[in-house]
Amino acid sequence: MVSNNFPKGTEVDLKIPMVPDMELAAAKTAEAMAEYAHFSDDEIEEIKMAIIETCINAFEHSESMDRNVYITFHVDKKKMVVEIMDRGKGFVKKDVETPDIAKKIHAEYKRGWGMQLIESLMDEVDVQSGEDGTVVSLTKFI
Repeated sequence: MVSNNFPKGTEVDLKIPMVPDMELAAAKTAEAMAEYAHFSDDEIEEIKMAIIETCINAFEHSESMDRNVYITFHVDKKKMVVEIMDRGKGFVKKDVETPDIAKKIHAEYKRGWGMQLIESLMDEVDVQSGEDGTVVSLTKFI
């Protein structure tokens, strides 16, 4: 339930370096914003996990020269949108393989679930990617 004094829109910008555990700073900011927007505890955990996965993907795959991730948190009365941007090489989303659980159980390399997990945790996921980097927009409706 949203309080009557909730501002029309609130925005927070965050820049984090691509170093281990910095994705947790993004998750902590998301938690504060989601609590402010009155999301449930379960929804807050879903948002945090999606942000952590998205940041880790940027850290591991973007090959960003500036080694930073830029995050904007938008909250209004209807939703929270988190835009996560890197200035890396980009990727083609349709080329990201959907993991096969039967094969992954017995495989030596069990990772590769990030995009599928992110999409299952959020209401909407939009990926814009090219030579100048990637922007992943994560939306959760209140």
